Amino acid sequence: MAALKSPVLELSGIDKAFPGVKALAGAGLRLYPGEVHTLMGQNGAGKSTLIKVLTGVYTPDAGTIVLEGRPIQPASTLEAQELGISTVYQEVNLCPNLSVAENIFIGRYPRTWFGVDWKSMRAQAREILRNLEIDIDVTQPLARYPLAIQQMVAISRALNISAKVLILDEPTSSLDEAEVQLLFRVLRRLREQGMAILFVTHFLDQTYAISDRITVMRNGEREGEYPASELSRLALVNKMIGAPAQQEHQDASQAEAPHHTGATLMKIAGLGRRGALKPVDADIKQGEVLGLAGLLGSGRTELARLLFGADKADTGSIAIDGKTTRFDTPRDAIAAGIGFCSEDRKHEGAILSLSVRENLILAMQARSGVLRAIPMRLQQEIAENYVKWLGIKTASIETPIGTLSGGNQQKVLLARWLATDPKLMILDEPTRGIDVRAKQEIMDYVTTLCRTGMSVLFISSELPEVLRVSDRLVVLRDREKCGEYVRGELNEETVLQVIAGEGAAMQEGVRA
Repeated sequence: MAALKSPVLELSGIDKAFPGVKALAGAGLRLYPGEVHTLMGQNGAGKSTLIKVLTGVYTPDAGTIVLEGRPIQPASTLEAQELGISTVYQEVNLCPNLSVAENIFIGRYPRTWFGVDWKSMRAQAREILRNLEIDIDVTQPLARYPLAIQQMVAISRALNISAKVLILDEPTSSLDEAEVQLLFRVLRRLREQGMAILFVTHFLDQTYAISDRITVMRNGEREGEYPASELSRLALVNKMIGAPAQQEHQDASQAEAPHHTGATLMKIAGLGRRGALKPVDADIKQGEVLGLAGLLGSGRTELARLLFGADKADTGSIAIDGKTTRFDTPRDAIAAGIGFCSEDRKHEGAILSLSVRENLILAMQARSGVLRAIPMRLQQEIAENYVKWLGIKTASIETPIGTLSGGNQQKVLLARWLATDPKLMILDEPTRGIDVRAKQEIMDYVTTLCRTGMSVLFISSELPEVLRVSDRLVVLRDREKCGEYVRGELNEETVLQVIAGEGAAMQEGVRA
């Protein structure tokens, strides 16, 4: 890495608030030429908001942005690009039907008196890609190439508009290992050429494979800036989640006592999806809470979606009650007795304009089929019973769910799946964004249901919560299972070591 002189880009004192939410508070970032600088933080830490401020999507409420010693205030992504700040997103934002060369030069085609200079454009495109050690036919449609090559084309386009700063926002989320290495070779080459690169990722292995320095964000603030060589993985994880470097071991007497679980309900064998999750083996027993622990991007939600048929697996199999099955759609999973409360309740859970009753009976209706409508009287009876049982605070079962608090919305979604009498309930961050009392109530319902024989796959970013309720715990890191433990084998400190990839002694407890 080039010697650090003065930053090419510096953000300081950045504030940004939305109605009811303080997204950034005094946030900052320094980016030097000839370095790969990685931005790390949990979900909600403010990374995306900071990048949107930098690229002109949002206007900051306070703070300054200085590029090459000059204050700037980009008012749009186009203006940010014209200033030399280019962004390549996780989802490639190009035109797959156009050729590689056309995508690199969109909006800036070289011209002659007779129109587009196709020969010159293709020659320039080949040269730009050759500088990145990419040799492909630039006349072919972009769609013919894999995602990794499409991202190289997106980077080439960014470089072609004289970028001073290159921002890569989760560029490896959908890439396999070979494609990641291709991207990293390109980034190292650009670093050698003096490019300032801001790399946003959730993957620890990739962070340490490519980073010169790391900025950690937490709760909308910059927690700190560190040379990658001087920050251990465990220290990085601690800083991201706000845990102290040394924690007292959890008192075993405070943990819930293990309870009797039944036979294996679901057997997961080598289940995986290219670019999303490496093959995973696991069992879920009748009447148990199986917890999934790991940082955001570790593969927890990806596994949940595969088990519910929301995404299709490329490898592996699922067996329920000893019978191998396949879920092509969520409807197949529902028919097999599986419920799924998504972490994104506003986009994948609640339909905000519909009433409490209508939201509550959706899963039952999906299982029955569109031609077998549930009678209104039965809908009302079911809704009234669950509103009373779960203590859902609503003026009426006909009240739009969007007017309820987050905790009460989450209770309605829980009731939606309980009404289907599931064998397995998948709960992905069921207590995120709700108050302490509602959290405790929901967790009490979960443990009570398990005592009656229902199985639960429980995902939570809050380690004390997942440790307290889980009978067994599967730890994921960088889209791969790295350990499996029974209640009492881990506490908050040791699970952080497993997540960080440190503490080799803990691997003795693995039951892969």
